[in-house]
Amino acid sequence: MNTEEVATLGQELLDEVERAVVGKRAILELMLMALLADGHVLIEDYPGLAKTLMARSFAQVTDLKFRRVQFTPDLMPMDVTGSPMLDPTTSALSFRPGPIFTNLLLADEVNRAPAKTQAALLEAMQERQVTIDGTTHRLDQPFLVVATQNPIEYEGTYPLPEAQLDRFMVRIGMGYPAPDHEWKMLEKRLERRTDEIGLDVIVDGATLLAMQGAVEDVHVSESVGRYIVHLVAATRNRNRVLVGASPRGSLAVMKVARARAILHGRDFITPDDVKAVAVPALGHRLILRPELWVQDIQGDDIVAECLDLVPTPPSVPERDRT
Repeated sequence: MNTEEVATLGQELLDEVERAVVGKRAILELMLMALLADGHVLIEDYPGLAKTLMARSFAQVTDLKFRRVQFTPDLMPMDVTGSPMLDPTTSALSFRPGPIFTNLLLADEVNRAPAKTQAALLEAMQERQVTIDGTTHRLDQPFLVVATQNPIEYEGTYPLPEAQLDRFMVRIGMGYPAPDHEWKMLEKRLERRTDEIGLDVIVDGATLLAMQGAVEDVHVSESVGRYIVHLVAATRNRNRVLVGASPRGSLAVMKVARARAILHGRDFITPDDVKAVAVPALGHRLILRPELWVQDIQGDDIVAECLDLVPTPPSVPERDRT
């Protein structure tokens, strides 16, 4: 699959999903970039802002198997991964797969699950497999996790450990819609006369895998690659940061930037691609000094500072790849 085909299919996907999620084109594009880069997504925002709807809509238009798990304090690892079950007819144990055996898993309010359940999810996110009673079960490809968490109501929650936050390729905030977009949403609901939104399938799972493969052909020049390295290194040298972004952060920026480039019809990335994805790809990976919460300073602010500080290399012309 070539660059032009991926760009065309990508715009068709976004157009179809936007029928359900109105007025959030930039957010939808970031979500698609992560999917094309084979990365997991953390959506953090208030209730009622279409977090679940966005995940379900992408599953519909890509014809992916979709499962939703509501994470609660009493959720056990086997509730997600599955467990051995006794077959009454044969008196033998057989493995019963859990909801994690899907293509797109929505982990709703993921920070409400206890540490053991989060650890089981972490193995699936990183290794694309689950281990039950010493037996490893591979997950189907593609396998993508879209997790949500509420930035308020922290009582009774289990904050995600840094190791798990680092496994999310990007963190997305939905934000409230503009008044015109909110009215358009109401108008569409009046026309449908039902809450359900039927979306057309644009690509299937095999095509999505081919699109992911095409992203791997996007060129990264040494100058832009070193720009990514210097940008991530800058997050480690800020006085207000305890722990900066890891090399996994550098990889995330590169992968999402490649996906952005191909969605814009290019087979090479530019510094502008890096700048566009740096905050959602790096902000959640930083551990700031505890006293900064009083000043309402977040990882995203530090990454934005680094973008201003690190010199931007010249864009590499499309054919200048020596």
